[in-house]
Amino acid sequence: MKFEQLDAPGYERVIYAHDEVSGLKSIIAVHSTKLGPAAGGCRMFAYDDLELAKTDALRLAKGMTYKNAAASLPLGGGKSVIIADPKTDKTPELMQAFGRFVDSFNGQYYTAEDVGISVEDIAEAAKFTSYAAGLEQGEFGSGDPSPVTARGVFLCMQVAAKFGLGSSELRGRTIAVQGLGHVGMHLCQFLHDVGAHLIVTDINDQAIEEATSRFDASVVAPDQIYTQDADIFAPCAMGAILSSDNIEKLKAKVVAGAANNQLVDNTAGQKLHDKGILYAPDYVVNGGGIINVAAEILKISDAAWVNEKVETLATTTDQILTHAQTQNALPHVVADQFVDEILAKA
Repeated sequence: MKFEQLDAPGYERVIYAHDEVSGLKSIIAVHSTKLGPAAGGCRMFAYDDLELAKTDALRLAKGMTYKNAAASLPLGGGKSVIIADPKTDKTPELMQAFGRFVDSFNGQYYTAEDVGISVEDIAEAAKFTSYAAGLEQGEFGSGDPSPVTARGVFLCMQVAAKFGLGSSELRGRTIAVQGLGHVGMHLCQFLHDVGAHLIVTDINDQAIEEATSRFDASVVAPDQIYTQDADIFAPCAMGAILSSDNIEKLKAKVVAGAANNQLVDNTAGQKLHDKGILYAPDYVVNGGGIINVAAEILKISDAAWVNEKVETLATTTDQILTHAQTQNALPHVVADQFVDEILAKA
């Protein structure tokens, strides 16, 4: 396996690995270990080139620093990406090679599931590293973090609805869910159970069929999800979707979802505010999964610890949105200030 250090000012370590035997092409980005070892999932995606993969890894790694700090976890921020199509390129050998890559960081970085990576995939990586979490097996195995992520999003969505819609009640509300992966599907279940109306979109026909049969969801094309007459827009797919054009299309009054790095840039947060749309900061809202993984990394087997931490995400969201409202400030700026204070004290 060949390693190459990539230039990334402000990051502690960014390495590209290429293993010719398995075909692995991967980047691990460690943003910060001020609070503890870096932790963040692995994303497998068919990036068009290395630069795009690097950009995504860097954004995600920094996001994990803020997510872990906002969740009051003793973990830093890191992320990994594998440049491959998860539908056609994934093999046990490739994931095992990835495990060796993770192990070369000697505990500076812990990996887990993310987009395109399953519990079974992480189990293959774990054959060659002890720094993999989200496993089904083992004394502290936490399993798929998706249901816990979805629960956190649901709880924070209720808080966002209180501020943006005047009530935390989601029964009868229309929610537009973008993305029906593991987290998106679990979120739909939570919303369906409380009587919300669902409008969904995904590029996976099987997922669409499942959502319509289980939740009686309405289906729209991916580019039409922004224009729906919904109360809440829930991004649960890839990040960087809240661009100027998409914000202009939005009819929802609240944005609260599981996707990472939803804002294309900081100006997007201002545009949402100017349009009267409440934005619940993504790295606070979607912190449930890493809390679940953290219990495994920290060797905590108490389910109550996880539940309490996830419920605290809603409390933190409430504090951030209260401050933003009283100070007429942008929620994502308030959230960043909240985390920056934590990091400054580390």
